[in-house]
Amino acid sequence: MPEPRATSQTAFLTLPGAAEYLGISPNTLYVWRHRRQGPPSFRMGRRVMYRVTALDEWVCDQERADSRSNRALDPLIRKPQRRSKAAK
Repeated sequence: MPEPRATSQTAFLTLPGAAEYLGISPNTLYVWRHRRQGPPSFRMGRRVMYRVTALDEWVCDQERADSRSNRALDPLIRKPQRRSKAAK
């Protein structure tokens, strides 16, 4: 049987709570939402809400997309490409 969640854990965060969770300013998160960037969000009544699991997933996606975190994307480990000979 799964253990019950601790009372300090929550499944959803408001915009200020999500910003604090991510370590960014609420204004940055607001701008990202307005530009349709950043983590997925939704409205619950009048409040903008974020799922904690979606925030964690979004952070992981950001890490995978960054060449400093993903060695496969690092341009310094690729072999130099040879130039093709110009057609005469």
